[in-house]
Amino acid sequence: MSHPQEKGLLYGLDDRIGPAPAFFAALQHVLASVVGIITPPLIIGSVLGLQAYIPYLISMSLLVSGLGTFLQARRVLGIGAGMICLQGTSFAFLGVILSGGLMVKAQGGSPEEMLAMIFGCNLVAALIPMLISRCIAPLRKVLTPVVTGTVITLIGISLIKVSITDWAGGHHAADFGAPGNLALGALTLLVIIVLNRAHNRWMRLVAVVAGIGVGCIAAALTGHLPLKPMADAHWLVLPTFLRFGFNFDWTLFVPVALVSVICVIEAVGDLTANCLISRQPLTGEGFQRRLQGGILADGISCLLAALFSAFPNTTFAQNNGVIQMTGVASRYVGMVIGVMLVLLGIFPVIGDLLQQIPPPVLGGATLVMFGSVVAAGIRVMTQSPLGRREMLIVAVSFGIGLGVEAVPDVLKQFPPLVSHLFGHAVTTGGILAMLLNVVLPSELPQPVTLNAAEKSPDA
Repeated sequence: MSHPQEKGLLYGLDDRIGPAPAFFAALQHVLASVVGIITPPLIIGSVLGLQAYIPYLISMSLLVSGLGTFLQARRVLGIGAGMICLQGTSFAFLGVILSGGLMVKAQGGSPEEMLAMIFGCNLVAALIPMLISRCIAPLRKVLTPVVTGTVITLIGISLIKVSITDWAGGHHAADFGAPGNLALGALTLLVIIVLNRAHNRWMRLVAVVAGIGVGCIAAALTGHLPLKPMADAHWLVLPTFLRFGFNFDWTLFVPVALVSVICVIEAVGDLTANCLISRQPLTGEGFQRRLQGGILADGISCLLAALFSAFPNTTFAQNNGVIQMTGVASRYVGMVIGVMLVLLGIFPVIGDLLQQIPPPVLGGATLVMFGSVVAAGIRVMTQSPLGRREMLIVAVSFGIGLGVEAVPDVLKQFPPLVSHLFGHAVTTGGILAMLLNVVLPSELPQPVTLNAAEKSPDA
């Protein structure tokens, strides 16, 4: 039975859930995130010329994502938030990893040497979220609701751009923005909305899966589902401990460490949104323990990623939207998601099948989820009335953060590292919100003055 604060959810955080509803709820999380998990190794492998290792890097990304997600949900010895916190590589790491890999390549390094350097620096950087997790109490004084709410909202807005791009056909699509693509995404979205508003519990549980299913059928009937060739990979892939060896360079480590700190800020926002959507308290010792466990588990996930040849992991934001849509916050679903992702990593042919889903269908399905992340951020931000000081923090953070992301050329006169780090709304807006929150003095309460009528008890 759900606790009172979990009213409105089909399954609360600690509610046991049957195998069938757990499977369908978990499947929707996997469908919403699998592309985000496999895209970073795909981009890094393509840019650095690691084509021979891309299938292995993708498999390890899925495997480590599954292990980290299971750990977050299971919460062992205080490690983990005890919630559905799906793990994956943040796109914030792409720029610094590519820069480091290209640096090694320019020095004549082989693909194996590039990977040894990247995973070696990531291994050391994994200690950063672990150390920060021990200092959550003072960090909470900086990350007030107006700051975390701003970060969550910026995360959601950034994700919506990904959804719209998919809806229109995906990056570099020849028919980008074609009416057929937009109609497919709209049909998928419509099915999800209708089923989500149904009174039947099962309809709400399978809303996203059903929407994607209907979208795929419509795509097949209209010729929008061309089957891509399956990757020439083994049916079974097993992890190898430090497969490419270990190397370290301060030049690569420093920017990776900086991004790790930024990702902790993002993770605090994601975990706060998750607590809000899962109907958990946003204050008190219990909330602080969830943040500590969640950030610590992020660090452990990064450590596992470096050991098993995957890129750094952090808590994904899009899955908060899935919790909102399905009404299922049970952490037992998080464990099922973890097992599913591990199986996708070990048996890559399943992941290849999921990649057949047309981008417009995926975009229509994820748009409402990512929109839910924006809504959650606004709710966190407006927990208490926004005064002039808070409005100024939000205005400057949104204005500069979204402005830099909309016009990335504004940073082109700076070194590439600066544009990689601060060319994203979440990074720039989040850091600005924190700085302004510390620098701007709090408004003192105005003294209450009584007029003559109010002073007189006989008035």
